[in-house]
Amino acid sequence: MRPNIITEAGIPTRLNQWWSSIPFVTSGVVLICGVIYLLCLLIGYDSYAEICFLPSAVASHFQVYRFYTSVLFHGSLLHVLFNMLALVPLGTELERIMGSVRLLFLMFLLATTNAILHLTIAFLVAYNPLFPVPNLVNECSIGFSGVIFSMIVIETSLSGVQSRSVFGLFNVPAKWYAWILLVLFQFLASNVSLLGHLCGILSGFAYTYGLFNYLLPGPSFYSKIEGLSALSVCVRRPGFIMCTGGTTYGQLPTYSNTSAAPSALINGNFLRNISSWMPSRHTATAQEGEDPRFPGRARTLGSAGTEPTAREASAHLHARLLDNTTPSDPLTNTQHTAVNTVRAAATVAAEQVDTFDEELKKLVGMGFEKTQAEVALAAADGDPNVAIEILMSQQG
Repeated sequence: MRPNIITEAGIPTRLNQWWSSIPFVTSGVVLICGVIYLLCLLIGYDSYAEICFLPSAVASHFQVYRFYTSVLFHGSLLHVLFNMLALVPLGTELERIMGSVRLLFLMFLLATTNAILHLTIAFLVAYNPLFPVPNLVNECSIGFSGVIFSMIVIETSLSGVQSRSVFGLFNVPAKWYAWILLVLFQFLASNVSLLGHLCGILSGFAYTYGLFNYLLPGPSFYSKIEGLSALSVCVRRPGFIMCTGGTTYGQLPTYSNTSAAPSALINGNFLRNISSWMPSRHTATAQEGEDPRFPGRARTLGSAGTEPTAREASAHLHARLLDNTTPSDPLTNTQHTAVNTVRAAATVAAEQVDTFDEELKKLVGMGFEKTQAEVALAAADGDPNVAIEILMSQQG
């Protein structure tokens, strides 16, 4: 029997395999944060007051650059290691679902909204007439953890899980997971920015409930970015995930757009009135109910059969192609080529759909919930092994 190469592989090989499995943007953020910390360590730079998020400096001198420098710098080795180890699984799953360019834009959006919320809340609390806390505007915050808290909320919403494990010790309802982490970190670690983490959670919920939809660009924006010649080297990288032309195996569960059903926390009539004031993106070709964050044709979970299958669509296209000929007119070589191309494409598409359905049945047979299994399989681009890893990580 041949030895199991993966089992007997050394630590460097396993680290290389682990690193190569991380998508492009997630691994890039890890590298940037790690390199910045090492450079600061080598040159002895510790003037964090110049680059941290300091509400008083932002307001008095309009130092907007602090929105982003504060995210990339870290104060200690444990700080950067903990944040990057937390980012890798979250970023990997979200990048597989969204695509690399969309995740990069999301990180930029979250860093911006977190900073704006932080600035607003800090000044409101510091100068409220009832119980002012003036020191709040002079707190210096750095680190990627605010964005990570936002990503925790978004990933929990997209995964559809009902419970989450806290450090492997006990399970909590998924909707309380981020809040419980917020409280635990305040007790377990020192010098933790409560307001920075809180604003991350608020931004994550605002995104999942569609409050940022009018800030999100359409699919053509991501297509143009991916088509830039300057980024062709990045797009060709193995870890780069395209935002368009990817898997269409099912609709992702999200609190999609402003026309969705209102939250139980907000009165329905009030939300509908507010929604009518918000600008939204509508195109003539967009499907009704389509999530602008995840565009494209897709089957809604639990509604198989409501859209044409691959065989039906290809048969319709085949029939339209043959309509251009009559029984008395033989097919030309070009038409023969077109017909054969359509048939080949139909066969491949049908095989992909059948393979996805078979793998989905296997995952359901293993005890996984159908909705979660379909989302995980879609995020894994149909790879059952990766889907199982995603499902196990959600349960564990």
